[in-house]
Amino acid sequence: MKNSRKLWGLIVLMFTTALSAQTIGNIDEIAPFSEGLAAVRQGEQWGFINDQGTLVIDFRDDIYWNKNADLSKEDVAAVKYPVFNEGLCMIVKKVEDGVPVFGFINTKGETVIEPQFLNIYPFENGVTTGVLFDKTFRGENEFKLKIYDYKFFDVMVNTQGEITDYFEKRDHIQMTVKRYKMPDIGAKILNKGLVAIHKQDKGWEIRKLDTKN
Repeated sequence: MKNSRKLWGLIVLMFTTALSAQTIGNIDEIAPFSEGLAAVRQGEQWGFINDQGTLVIDFRDDIYWNKNADLSKEDVAAVKYPVFNEGLCMIVKKVEDGVPVFGFINTKGETVIEPQFLNIYPFENGVTTGVLFDKTFRGENEFKLKIYDYKFFDVMVNTQGEITDYFEKRDHIQMTVKRYKMPDIGAKILNKGLVAIHKQDKGWEIRKLDTKN
């Protein structure tokens, strides 16, 4: 009986050791570590490992990256590798006729900010600015085709996904992939409580924000 218990204990130990010695193969690309996690790519999917080499976010196809990133930019166009910034990593989904909208997951792989931005800057000190895409169903026409109302705003958003400030309403954004051009962000955080707002045909305006909260 004792021998059988020893054998069973040995089997459990070997099984536990095998699980802890996780090996991840077929990796095509490894991004630099950021906030304790590094993105690893298999084909068109990315996952994340921790500093022990354990896969903590499984491979998925909605993690955003751009192999032709423009590093002279500061917005979405500059994202060459998936990275975590202030606990968030950018994801993307396609809407309408293939137009990309962007949101964020946390370090557990949970979506904390739903994809709803046409362009957005990296978070800094808990907030950032971006171009918000809003689509509202209005009904059907006489041909039973669905009609939607589209609205676009420059906004400020925090890391919880709360829109804290609405700035300028944006017009003339075509939501079909053949005519779509990613809009520049018309709001820039200059300092805590200070933001620059671009007003059409009037240039930039410096605005103080209410920072009581």
